[in-house]
Amino acid sequence: MTARRPPVTDWATDFDHTDPQWVADPYPIWEALRTTCPVAHSDRYGGTWLPVRHDDVAAVAYDTEHFTSRSVVVSEVRPGSNDLPAPIGVAPPITSDPPFHAMARRLLLPAFAPKAVEALEPFTRELCRELLDAIEGRDQVDAAVDYARHIPLRVIVKMLGFPQEDADVFRRFIRMVLEDVDMSPEDRQAVEDERELEHYIDARIAEHQAEPQDDLTSFLLDAEIDGQKLEPDHVRGTMVLLMIAGIDTTWSAIGASLWHLARTPQDRKRLAAEPALMPTAVEELLRAYAPVTMARLVAKDFDFHGCPMKEGDWLLLPFPAANRDPEVFPDADQVLLDRVENRHGAFGLGIHRCIGSNLARMELRVALEEWMLRYPDFELSDPAAVAWSAGQVRGPRTIPTRIL
Repeated sequence: MTARRPPVTDWATDFDHTDPQWVADPYPIWEALRTTCPVAHSDRYGGTWLPVRHDDVAAVAYDTEHFTSRSVVVSEVRPGSNDLPAPIGVAPPITSDPPFHAMARRLLLPAFAPKAVEALEPFTRELCRELLDAIEGRDQVDAAVDYARHIPLRVIVKMLGFPQEDADVFRRFIRMVLEDVDMSPEDRQAVEDERELEHYIDARIAEHQAEPQDDLTSFLLDAEIDGQKLEPDHVRGTMVLLMIAGIDTTWSAIGASLWHLARTPQDRKRLAAEPALMPTAVEELLRAYAPVTMARLVAKDFDFHGCPMKEGDWLLLPFPAANRDPEVFPDADQVLLDRVENRHGAFGLGIHRCIGSNLARMELRVALEEWMLRYPDFELSDPAAVAWSAGQVRGPRTIPTRIL
């Protein structure tokens, strides 16, 4: 990765979540800050705060009075009060504040309930087998490129009722929103991906309006809040949210889990020998390699543990750092596949806890089950070549893997 910004020299006063050192391995950074400066500050991106202790991250996540969710991705494009009008925001419900948030979230619950997710498991399992069939006979594969990245992408496309062959339409857009956050406002405005995706979604909406289907797109078009159909921007924004939050995050979790097993033979062998361990292993891998760092905007001037936060400041919520806090998780930096007490925050904390957690868990479990069944013995073929994503969703983008 080539940085667009000067390198960080002091993580307490000048951090940057796109810095190559953070991208490669953020855990030592968070560990050092936890004992020396538990709420860091940076002037980058117009002013950003970073709590790293579990209790501080949780306090912000639950505080909807002093922190707004109108924008959840830190970038050089700082929204004004009129750009993302509260309480709806551009991608409800994740960008919605109370009281609208509860209504927007409630209408989505049936689509992600356990029975709805269970109905998607056969498709997910068949997809995993199809991907594994495609690499059959090879001793060198890329577990991220050949496998992990395709699974959540195609599951979300199926849920929305879009053509499976269109799955790759979303990849460039996801990268721009989540990884290219250090681009200047001028450069971001010059990128056409967002407009292209808007046109694509509008075309699919028009098709569903003309011919309703049994899928999530038609579900959103039929949904009502207080007896009123959803506004077109609400429908479009929620669909964009599902693409971003439902694809990159789970892709990253699957990839990080395979990376861990490839580099940790004792865990790989144990999981292969004890498949009943999979449920607790999934939770532990989610805790240890939680992919998501969310963001908030400071809603009004506020003193947070002696930190003078100003209205409009960004604040990063690193749930992965909270999950590594030794005050909450014994042996926090160790992956213990049989960890029983594991109230991790991989899916967030507070009112914005991930509505798709059932779906993500199912996809991760099925992806690991099918891979381990087909390839119980594998390792990293070139550990130095593993590349990680930048920005607020962390996951391996390449995992050179040798099948043993």
